[in-house]
Amino acid sequence: MHNSQNPPTFLRMMDRVFDFIARICTIIAGTAIVVMTVIFAWLVFGRYVLNDTPTWVEQVSLLLMMVMAFFGAAVGIHEHTHLSVVVFRNIVPTRIRIVFVVVTDFLLAGFGGMMFWYGIELTRFKWSALIPLIQVSEGLRSLPLTICGALIFLFSTGHLFRLFMGQDKRQDNIDQG
Repeated sequence: MHNSQNPPTFLRMMDRVFDFIARICTIIAGTAIVVMTVIFAWLVFGRYVLNDTPTWVEQVSLLLMMVMAFFGAAVGIHEHTHLSVVVFRNIVPTRIRIVFVVVTDFLLAGFGGMMFWYGIELTRFKWSALIPLIQVSEGLRSLPLTICGALIFLFSTGHLFRLFMGQDKRQDNIDQG
């Protein structure tokens, strides 16, 4: 079920688009961690050198943590590096393994779709309230969850397309046993 010698044009285009999206998400998450490191350095400097603790750092770091966690999770789904227990899946015969892979991808797509749907509702609900100390919309806290849900749905659906077309590239899914 693994014939990646000459994937159809649709799959090559999908891979390029998904790789680009994942790269952008990685850059965003990486930038968030760098910014968080810098603002925590400012927090320590302000507290211990200036004796004036910047109170906004906690709220900004919570926003940045949401960005890192959710964008990183979406990239993990795309690149097959998300938290996954594959020991049981890898010890069963190939036919059962394929069923497990399909079920997992469908569950992830459903979970991503629900994250997106309810993330939109949460973001809308919280948009008019402001985060104390930094005075930006509370909806920004749930926006990364919403985007991540859409990306998990998109990437999981892409995995299913590849699998059903016999073009699955994941090393731990089909080609063992």
